[in-house]
Amino acid sequence: MNNMDNMSNMNNMNNMNNMGHIGNMGQMGQMGKMGAMPPQVSSGSPMMPGGMVVSTAAPVFEQSYIENIFRLNLGKVGTFYFTYENNKDWNAKVYTGVLEAAGRDHLIISDRATGQRVVLLMVNFDYATFEEPLVYQYPGVIGNPLGVRNC
Repeated sequence: MNNMDNMSNMNNMNNMNNMGHIGNMGQMGQMGKMGAMPPQVSSGSPMMPGGMVVSTAAPVFEQSYIENIFRLNLGKVGTFYFTYENNKDWNAKVYTGVLEAAGRDHLIISDRATGQRVVLLMVNFDYATFEEPLVYQYPGVIGNPLGVRNC
């Protein structure tokens, strides 16, 4: 190749780059006219590449985390087992009461006899037992699965 061919190729590339910038500016100008706010989308709704929201009639399920299981069983009496490492006075403690509330990092139980409420941190939680069946909603399954288990 000679120097003239190289110069010609460089000019063509510069022209293509300039056209690309003009094209992008035109698109950006149109986008600015449409508005800066994206469309409002309900949580979990899928979007198509063009920005169109696809509405789904599928129910939204909570994930199977312990706090969600507790929330499904508020009002039930349970026994809750906790351990407190490096505690000289009491390393393990057992609480029995009505499950009143459950959060990501805590649960609240109450003693029916005294009315006293206790906030317990999940970081110390080991396990819980209940004397009655639990409501359990596994992701994708509504309510308790059909069938009775003999445990």
